[in-house]
Amino acid sequence: MLSRMLTVTFDAHDPARLAQFWAGVLGRKVVEDAGGALLPGDDTQLSLQFVPSRAKKVGPNRMHLHLTSASPADQQHTVATALGLGGGHLDVGQRPEEGHIVLADPEGNEFCVIEPGNAFLAGCGLLGELTCEGTQEVGRFWSEALGWPLVWDQDQETAIQSPHGGTKVAWAGPPVAPKEGRNRQRFDLAPTGGDQQAEVDRLVSIGATRLEVGEDGAVVLADPDGNEFRVKGN
Repeated sequence: MLSRMLTVTFDAHDPARLAQFWAGVLGRKVVEDAGGALLPGDDTQLSLQFVPSRAKKVGPNRMHLHLTSASPADQQHTVATALGLGGGHLDVGQRPEEGHIVLADPEGNEFCVIEPGNAFLAGCGLLGELTCEGTQEVGRFWSEALGWPLVWDQDQETAIQSPHGGTKVAWAGPPVAPKEGRNRQRFDLAPTGGDQQAEVDRLVSIGATRLEVGEDGAVVLADPDGNEFRVKGN
């Protein structure tokens, strides 16, 4: 099966500002995109998109980013860069002895700067992981949906990674926090070969649920855990 490009889309009150924050942290350039701002990725690093929304943040997000570090000094540099761009420290109950540092971007989206020496994220690049609330079933669904192999499938936890390597996408397994309304972060897929209907039909056949068609022509689906995602039009 062909591997598919994956974009993580963030609802944002100020998409331009949030895109500039993440561009500064990740060392990427912002590209104007229809309805928002895009930080293009590649075969090994997820693309990030920021679109306007008035939706308020309710509780912790169901997905957040993990950034990697090459050394303690590198970790502190990433943290300082994020704070200088408008981010802030966040207390989510982490213990003092834990090596990762929890931060929030200017709109309160949680992310972690992981300590150096993390074996699971070795070689994954700066944007090492997208970690999500989710069941083992949904991790296996996304492995098939994207054509990305499972690189972890134990104790009801799952993780997938592009065949080219790079950013891992992981689901932490139970207990899964209850879903409260529409997610403020979601996946956007570009259909391989440009055939949107064929891609939608394929995804439904492996466990997705069709929800609606957006104003821009994208088809909105839900994965087996009920998380919304979109298949873009041609």
